[in-house]
Amino acid sequence: MQLLIPRLLLCLDGNTEVLENHAVLIDGERVAEVGPALTLLAKYPEAEKIELPDQVLMPGLINCHTHAAMNLFRGIADDLALHDWLQTRIWPLEGAHADQEFVYDGTVMSAAEMLLGGTTTFNDMYFYPDQVVQAAIDVGIRVVAGITVIEFPTRYASDANQYIELGLAARDKTLNEATVHWSVAPHAPYTVSDDTFLRLASLAEELNLPIHCHLHETASEVTDAVSRNGVRPFDRLLKLGVINERFMAVHGVHLNDSELAQMSKAGASLVHCPASNLKLASGIAPISTALKAGVNVVVGTDGAASNNKIDMWDEMRLAALLCKGASLDATAWTASEVLLGVTNGAAKALGLESVTGRISSGFKADLIAVELDQKPHQSPLHNLVSKLVYSGSARDVAHVWVNGKRVVESQQLVGKSSQLVSQTMRKVTRVWQTRLQ
Repeated sequence: MQLLIPRLLLCLDGNTEVLENHAVLIDGERVAEVGPALTLLAKYPEAEKIELPDQVLMPGLINCHTHAAMNLFRGIADDLALHDWLQTRIWPLEGAHADQEFVYDGTVMSAAEMLLGGTTTFNDMYFYPDQVVQAAIDVGIRVVAGITVIEFPTRYASDANQYIELGLAARDKTLNEATVHWSVAPHAPYTVSDDTFLRLASLAEELNLPIHCHLHETASEVTDAVSRNGVRPFDRLLKLGVINERFMAVHGVHLNDSELAQMSKAGASLVHCPASNLKLASGIAPISTALKAGVNVVVGTDGAASNNKIDMWDEMRLAALLCKGASLDATAWTASEVLLGVTNGAAKALGLESVTGRISSGFKADLIAVELDQKPHQSPLHNLVSKLVYSGSARDVAHVWVNGKRVVESQQLVGKSSQLVSQTMRKVTRVWQTRLQ
């Protein structure tokens, strides 16, 4: 057992109450008890005592949309619009290089970047999900891997049936892995057929999985669909029965008021990726309208090829500020709401609301300890939640626990994962950088 004794405790158990003189007991994979520090010290004298005197202990952040392996494409196709970016650079590069080795190495690098920045869970959509999962296990991060489906052939699979078969086979091999979860992940309406959407929606229902899909990312995606099919992509998916409480619409930049109201009614979630949307000039998602409609809005970084960082602190701040600026309402999406969105709300979107996203008895111990006032940018501390959202940084994260195991200590990866990441970094410099030129 580990008894964590921080200066401040932020459980985010449905609220942003800040607790002083409290401690958290970890027993195995889970949080066993939360209570006054003196009480827990007396009750569990045999527990390993871990003092965190200048830190706040809080739930780990949850990144709701990544293509982790695309870390290896960071900076390789910048300053292009989305369709040019995809069609002239990314898809040809993936066709030439995105094999199992590529996916494993790229995911190792992204997982390390996320863990060191306090992200303890990521939701991924990419080829070779078995390699995504293996990299996540090896580095020590919780993953929601996508049974990723696209209609055209790649190095990974030849058609939708094979994408599904390979994804299901990978899932079946990991059913006993405590830190591995799954989604069905149709790429987008413009790359997936009606029949495949229907099959995946049925599969999600049967296996109790979320549905992870790009939707209305660009204006041209919507206008092209209307010209081609006479219907907006959202309406098409709604008629197919895909828009439900399992559905995560990624980006949603060009969703209208009616569509957001229908998302809210269906219980669907919107994954906001502000940096990627700005960098690809896709636009600014209508987050204020979505929130007013009651949509569960969460945050993702997208992949490093279109961000170029996998940093949820940067993404949180940008998301909050964009929402205020776009709506001309400084009270829109408060710091408390954003912080709950990247923890409680994110866990709900992923179907993990009883697993992670808060510090509460019985939940998995996915925790981070964040330094409070040891650096100039952290001081003074007037409001903890505002400090975390508006001036927090990945470099403030001192310690990280995933599934009860400390995986980052004093801002360094622990044990074998540290060696693995060092080896992979050298390989990226010596091998991948040359191959991808």
